[in-house]
Amino acid sequence: MEEKSGWIINLLSNALETWNDKVSEIWSLITQSPETFKGGGIWSVMLDINGALQAIAFGLLVLFFVVGLIKTCGSFAEVKRPEQIFKLFVRFALAKMVITYGLDLMLALFKIVQGIVTTIISSAGFGSPAQTLLPSSIISAVNSCSFFDKIPLWAVSLIGGIFITVLSFIMILTVYGRFFKLYLYTAIAPIPLSTFAGEPTSHIGKSFLKSFMAVCLEGAIIVLSCIIFSLFASTPPVVDSSLPAVTQVWTYIVEIIFNMLILVGTIKMSDRVVREMMGL
Repeated sequence: MEEKSGWIINLLSNALETWNDKVSEIWSLITQSPETFKGGGIWSVMLDINGALQAIAFGLLVLFFVVGLIKTCGSFAEVKRPEQIFKLFVRFALAKMVITYGLDLMLALFKIVQGIVTTIISSAGFGSPAQTLLPSSIISAVNSCSFFDKIPLWAVSLIGGIFITVLSFIMILTVYGRFFKLYLYTAIAPIPLSTFAGEPTSHIGKSFLKSFMAVCLEGAIIVLSCIIFSLFASTPPVVDSSLPAVTQVWTYIVEIIFNMLILVGTIKMSDRVVREMMGL
């Protein structure tokens, strides 16, 4: 009987431990920069790719400039006007600078957002996320059950433990996905930034920078979501101790999974939330 109780408690405790580990990992990941993530090896490769694509981007710069020149100038005489020549020269020079120093611009935007994340964490007074632990009342209820009552209790705990474990991995995959998007934006940046050379195509470059900013801001939404969940987790669900043990465990699992679903859903929708905020 005691062995069966140990199984049930261990199932729930292990599932919650996995959840706590993933939440702590998110807390650690979200405060890291791409340069330090996984030792910086991935970042070095992305920088090499970015540098290699700059050569292609400079070729596209000329192409987009010529296309923009043809579409915006009605005749050759218009191009010879001094003010038009100066305007075209300034656009070409700025577009070249954007390609050359685009990576520095993107890193500056990322550091601004990281400052926002740090401010949110310090303002909330959270050094680390709160741990979600199995209440002692649930442990006592499980231990007080008879052998036959523990059979359905074990099934309920197994289903709940699997669900919690799956949610924890879905959550951490979303955060890792943000890092992958940051690397993708960094590597491919010179190509969309070259579109600033032509007025008709400049909206592509603007959309690229807005989208990159949105990916950076996802970190702030994820941190806020973790803080809100930590406040939820600090007060475990209240379960009526007069109910049967199976009902108590089932009620606890349903309520804790509901809270976890809110966090996982918010993290997964962080990109959508940011885009709605920024009107993208």
